[in-house]
Amino acid sequence: MRDPQLTGYGPNLTPGVTPEEVIPVETRAVRCDGGGGALGHPAIFLRIERQQVTCPYCSRTYRLKEGAGDDHHH
Repeated sequence: MRDPQLTGYGPNLTPGVTPEEVIPVETRAVRCDGGGGALGHPAIFLRIERQQVTCPYCSRTYRLKEGAGDDHHH
């Protein structure tokens, strides 16, 4: 989510159910499909505004690697 304060959305973490997966990425635009093939969720594209973004479907967190993400505002 871009702004959890604005939307009010924040994943409710459930131990043993919600993935606690943090995936390091090198670009601000990331694609998430839940990673389960047919058992995943529809593919969506997320944008990392600051350092990380959490998928609203599966709660996976994508975190920008140190020094990455300079996409020259394209």
